[in-house]
Amino acid sequence: MGFSLGQVVPWGRTYAEYARMFALAPSDMAGDILGCGDGPASFNAEATAKGHRVTSCDPLYRYAKDDIARRIDETADVVLDELRKNASAYRWNEFATPEDVGRARLSAMARFLQDYDTGKAHGRYVDAALPALPWPDGRFSLALGSHFLFLYSDHLDTDFHVRAMLELCRVAREVRVFPLTKLDGSPSPHAPAVLDALRLRGHEAEVVPVPYDFQIGAEAMLRIHCAA
Repeated sequence: MGFSLGQVVPWGRTYAEYARMFALAPSDMAGDILGCGDGPASFNAEATAKGHRVTSCDPLYRYAKDDIARRIDETADVVLDELRKNASAYRWNEFATPEDVGRARLSAMARFLQDYDTGKAHGRYVDAALPALPWPDGRFSLALGSHFLFLYSDHLDTDFHVRAMLELCRVAREVRVFPLTKLDGSPSPHAPAVLDALRLRGHEAEVVPVPYDFQIGAEAMLRIHCAA
């Protein structure tokens, strides 16, 4: 089945969240950054406003702004209801209540929508998806993968994860992926095979704790220094 907007549940995160999820230092943002699977996050819009060079890719970007906005309106309450039902799976330090999460996400997505048409015209939002990206080898200094790989372990098999991670290492000199857990917060069963595949090809891969503490069990990222 091909990708369709009806399958998407947009849920965008902010620049500040990215900074904690990926333990980003100022020096990390000095090069060309790829946000892979960014969806309706405001990371690109906020980073661009700060003078950073960020390209986001996601199949969501084949759709028009109004269509994405409509899908956000259709799904936001559903996602928030699920968050309320599963509140015990989260630590309420980053946010005080599910309603706080909802406000933050809607604000991030509004910022994304405000930037979307301009960013798309400038090539900052690209319709592309793993495991095949349209850029040459080593195009980016850093690639960030937020809430896609590992999270959807029940939907995407080990082979997909291995090919996707190797593709990220092809286009970037460093890769960081968060989280390493499934949707239910349990460890991804694909992580050991991914680590083995990366190391077999000469990439340096390690699991690193990060200063982001929201979903229980999701407290570390995979960091890869990619071989040339």
